[in-house]
Amino acid sequence: MTRFVPGNGYANAAPACTLKQIPFVEVGFAHQDYWSEEINAPILGPTVKVNLRPQDTGLGLGIAASSGVNLTTGELNFASVVGLMSVPINEAFRVSLNAGWSYVQGDMPDAFFYGAQIEFQISRDLTFLIEGFGRMPGISGIQTGLRFTPKDGPIDFDLLAARFLGENQPFFFTVGVTVRF
Repeated sequence: MTRFVPGNGYANAAPACTLKQIPFVEVGFAHQDYWSEEINAPILGPTVKVNLRPQDTGLGLGIAASSGVNLTTGELNFASVVGLMSVPINEAFRVSLNAGWSYVQGDMPDAFFYGAQIEFQISRDLTFLIEGFGRMPGISGIQTGLRFTPKDGPIDFDLLAARFLGENQPFFFTVGVTVRF
């Protein structure tokens, strides 16, 4: 869940699974809800991720795609295809890069986007995250925060703060929970 300008927010629930028979493919769906004073957009759509090369080989490569339909209007709200790369530097440090194309309903529907993230494991349970991201033309931002994984278990708790670059941009605050089983 993300909160930004007072009264505006975004929530996302995205269950996904990987079958034992095809361990390199993850399929799922996402239910998202964006709300503001002007709009309320519940969105539902499929997701798929293909792991082309596992990161434990020294260079992880993948491709992911997702889309979503506004459940109120029935219109396509977004679609994206993204290339993913992860480079584990050592046990505690990883660099991830992504780039792709996205369609987002609105003023700038088609655009190239990109991101770069650094993860540094501070302790067994705590990871520091920092990410730069952007969407053409001229939208960019930065996000940083902590991921808490109690006893290196199946649950992650993320607490992040982000901001688009430029004057008078709001801060975004995100609380995330990931459960793996």
